[in-house]
Amino acid sequence: MKILVTGGAGFIGSHVVDRCVAAGHAVVIVDNLSTGSRKNVNPSAQLAVVDVRSPGLVEIFRAERPQVVIHHAAQADVRRSVDNPVFDADINVLGSVNLLECGRRFGVTRVIYASSGGAVYGDTEVMPTPEDHPPHPASPYGVSKLTVEHYLGCWAGLYGIRAVALRYANVYGPRQSPRGEAGVVAIFSHRILHGQPVLVNGDGLQTRDYVYVEDVADANLAALEDPAAAGPVNIGTGIETSVVDLVERLRASAGTAVEARHGPAMPGEQRRSVLAIGHAKEMLGWQPRVALTEGLRRTLEHFRGELATETRPA
Repeated sequence: MKILVTGGAGFIGSHVVDRCVAAGHAVVIVDNLSTGSRKNVNPSAQLAVVDVRSPGLVEIFRAERPQVVIHHAAQADVRRSVDNPVFDADINVLGSVNLLECGRRFGVTRVIYASSGGAVYGDTEVMPTPEDHPPHPASPYGVSKLTVEHYLGCWAGLYGIRAVALRYANVYGPRQSPRGEAGVVAIFSHRILHGQPVLVNGDGLQTRDYVYVEDVADANLAALEDPAAAGPVNIGTGIETSVVDLVERLRASAGTAVEARHGPAMPGEQRRSVLAIGHAKEMLGWQPRVALTEGLRRTLEHFRGELATETRPA
């Protein structure tokens, strides 16, 4: 089938494109390349350099007539959403509405949406957190992600467009940028391989659910292949890992003992976050396959390759 993937030149989106292409689907990527990269683009996919907020997006839909939209384009920096909530809402909410309207006009039947487990649920008393837990987003980013989920539900009721919201845990793996606020595994990996100290916020006992990017891509394909998939679905591992433990695993995998320095705790940071994944197993027949130790090994190997390329003489 014809699939349009927004953010398909980015970290997660490019892996999703790879999975869709490997499964025999025709893929059109919409990406403004603000954080994505042409080097991530699968050669069998088409790339349209367009912002999801652009009025020109409609021309892509008019020309390509996708049957399914997989929506990963987003402003994903939580801190930036706090500093500039208007910018966050412009991209994440208004950009998504523009995308949904284009889909409605040109016959899209299904939408698979990249949502956020931790940001949507906020701090909870139930661990692992299931999909039916009341959402308490603590950042504009979380609010924007939840808002688009509501738009998806509205469009399903008004126009019959079936939608599934994949609520991701902390996704990590190859192609993730080590720059910026998001991506602690990428940031730590980059610093460790450069022999630089790792900075841990607070005591480092805060926990996250780390899920490997290829498992996330598999979840998207499972949602694509199941026409009955709908509503929110957690995509994680169901396993908590503290930041201190994460650092130790990375140091062991890299065979190094770089220093871990503790800085001040980040205001408003979640103390614990881990997702219940029983619904994904039941609805999609999906479960993660890559254990954290193996995923970290693959991630470090990827960054080693990039480091070798950077240091190779011209």
